Amino acid sequence: METSSQFFISLGGILLLGLITSALGRATFLPRVTLLLIFGIIIGKEMLNIIPPIFFDRFEIIANMALLMVGFLLGGKLTRSSMEFSARKILWISVSAAVVTTSVVSFALTLIGVSLEASILLGCIAAATAPAAVLDVVIESNQESSFTKLLLSIVALDDVWALVLFAIGLAAVSSLNGQAEIISPLLLIARELGGAILLGLLLGLPAAYLTGRIKPGQPILTEALGLVFICGGLAMWLEVSFLITSIVLGAVIANLAKHHEYPFHSIEGVESSFLVIFFVLAGATLEFEALTGVSLIGVVYILSRATGKVLGASIGSYFAKTEQATKKWMGVALLPQAGVAIGMALVASHYFPEYSQILLPVVISSTIFFEIIGPVFTRLALKQTNKA
Repeated sequence: METSSQFFISLGGILLLGLITSALGRATFLPRVTLLLIFGIIIGKEMLNIIPPIFFDRFEIIANMALLMVGFLLGGKLTRSSMEFSARKILWISVSAAVVTTSVVSFALTLIGVSLEASILLGCIAAATAPAAVLDVVIESNQESSFTKLLLSIVALDDVWALVLFAIGLAAVSSLNGQAEIISPLLLIARELGGAILLGLLLGLPAAYLTGRIKPGQPILTEALGLVFICGGLAMWLEVSFLITSIVLGAVIANLAKHHEYPFHSIEGVESSFLVIFFVLAGATLEFEALTGVSLIGVVYILSRATGKVLGASIGSYFAKTEQATKKWMGVALLPQAGVAIGMALVASHYFPEYSQILLPVVISSTIFFEIIGPVFTRLALKQTNKA
């Protein structure tokens, strides 16, 4: 069979699968994300191996397109009105969940004999979450509550705090190792984070006033996708975080584009299709060999990260004076973890190759676990808070 025909047949099959998994998700306790990942594993390299190689060759592009749209939509949740209503809750919970998770994981790993340096790095990596998985579970739940709005706002900021903690962690380990170039990793993260925010502002400010003029009050799909993809392309070219750039872009447009009913809401329909392809291919690319990295260190990392998220969100909720349901379930909803953590592990391994044999196996294997199991807990949290 020709490559092009394989591509289109597979693409059509994956998209139709999204409809089936949505129905299964409503009938079972498993969310669509987890079902898509499991299906991807079954038809992927490790099992049936029926996905054409052309998909794997282009997986990074598909993943980046999906994450760009996720970032943009999450940024759109960070409106002035929502921040005025719940800014205290968003900041307290997001910061506390990140800091406490880093602290708990680092402490737990040192207790079982992992070096302080490796423990710090793994603790910082543990702070990151998976915005795509959380957003998809929220969309699938069709639940518009104060909890879901707060959750999406926290997820939008979560990776920002994770990058800040990661920069501090890199500098701390450099200092502990007696390396002179402590400033280098700090500059790397500062450039990635600061550059992303600046680029998002530079693109968002004119876009807020120029978009939505062809069809008054509602930007057309072509306009929306064009801007988001230019945003991602420039971010990658400048080597800054494209996810944070798209979040800032969405936030700026959401707050300044008064003539929009909802910034680029037309992108939501297309984004769902990209997420289906993204999660199936993510499952198809998972390698069982990575699970061999789950030793005692991996188990402690998984348990302490879950504990840190739940405890951190609970502490933040206490100081923010939130309702009991948020205090109990927000940390549970923040358990998914994906590509950002692996990216951090690769950067840390580059700077400190002596720890790569611990960092990469633990992070990759735990990411597989949280990628599949995490959305189940997110869905559980949404159901429990919907009852409250």
